[in-house]
Amino acid sequence: MNRKIFDYIDLHSGEEKKERVLENIKSNISFRGSNLWILACAIVIASVGLNVNSTAVVIGAMLISPLMGPIVGTGLALAIYDFDLLKKSAKNLLIATLVSLLVATVYFFISPFKETQSELLARTSPNIYDVMIAFFGGLVGIIALTRVEKGNPIPGVAIATALMPPLCTAGYGLATANFTYFFGAFYLYTINCFFICIATFLIIKYLKYKPLKTLNTKFEKQIRYGITFLILVMIIPSFYLAYSLFQERKYSQNVEQFITNEFLNNGYTLIFKQTKFNSNPKKIELAFLTKKFSDEELNLLNQKLTYYGITNTELSIKQDTKDLKKEILSELGNQNKVLSEKDVTINNLKNELNIYKIDNTETIKEISILFPELKDVSIGKHITNLNTDSTKTVTVLLYQKDSINQGEIDVNKIDRWLKQKFKTPDIKIVQQ
Repeated sequence: MNRKIFDYIDLHSGEEKKERVLENIKSNISFRGSNLWILACAIVIASVGLNVNSTAVVIGAMLISPLMGPIVGTGLALAIYDFDLLKKSAKNLLIATLVSLLVATVYFFISPFKETQSELLARTSPNIYDVMIAFFGGLVGIIALTRVEKGNPIPGVAIATALMPPLCTAGYGLATANFTYFFGAFYLYTINCFFICIATFLIIKYLKYKPLKTLNTKFEKQIRYGITFLILVMIIPSFYLAYSLFQERKYSQNVEQFITNEFLNNGYTLIFKQTKFNSNPKKIELAFLTKKFSDEELNLLNQKLTYYGITNTELSIKQDTKDLKKEILSELGNQNKVLSEKDVTINNLKNELNIYKIDNTETIKEISILFPELKDVSIGKHITNLNTDSTKTVTVLLYQKDSINQGEIDVNKIDRWLKQKFKTPDIKIVQQ
């Protein structure tokens, strides 16, 4: 029974000849000629995808990127103690990294669009989950490379381990002098490279590839200790970042629960919300459509924050109309929300319509009382050209004579009343 289970998980089944695997990996290490051109083009494609926030374009760049070659080569060299291959792989990986950073930095420097999109932001805060993706993606990649039948995993590994986007994001950080983005993205790239390399090292060791050199036990231990130390150096910051992400999401959930229970469930209409997680103390800024809070109510609400697990936080409710308007406009500006072409067109048409339109509902009601002999009354504005340099706006009243009411229509009286009503001498009365 145990033998049957082992047969299912045995990696030696379907394994390619070791000599051919070594040859294939070594052939993809060098970055010269076409490989370097392909890398540069892939970087440009990935940068454009990040710039326009297109996931599909970013995925396409990952698929054509040749960056995996020297990383796998480094893991293989460590496993078989081929230090010449290790130097060659490390050198080519360094060249590929520098070329990628240069191309991405130049692209984002000359690009007119420098807004931070969600695809860019996703590569600036790596955590332990990125470590897991890189490691298990690297395992799949090297397992597939050592098979006779390569199958479909290789493209999936290229997408999952995502080497190109972090490098492009690091280039964006350099181009915009945002070094927080640069270090965050470059750390993610380093994580991906390192743990793909470690995964390759472990699988090659497991498959018992013959070492190129026989090392003494002490030196082998030094290599293992060195790898263990580097794993800890790489993984500890990712745990901290994952913990910070968890705390931020937990805090956000508590804030949402607080707002729902204390405000929305009481029927208050929320029109503005902003949470400042990175300030000290943290801040929750809210504004409501009509509800105004007294100082006593605000103090009580601030005291309730701890009940929801919201600590070191100040609740601020915007109740001044002018300040609120500034806050909302500022927030819209920060989020790069601009009117679309359609919105601009609609707004222009509304403004143009307002030139001719009169809010005449109340006026027509008054006319029906004062001048019952009129029916089907409508009022509007008409712009006429006096000459090539000036225009005049005339308020026009259109009416029909009521056939039932046979009284005479005093046009002069209506004209005087309209002039007084609209504070303008330019009145024209027209019978339809």
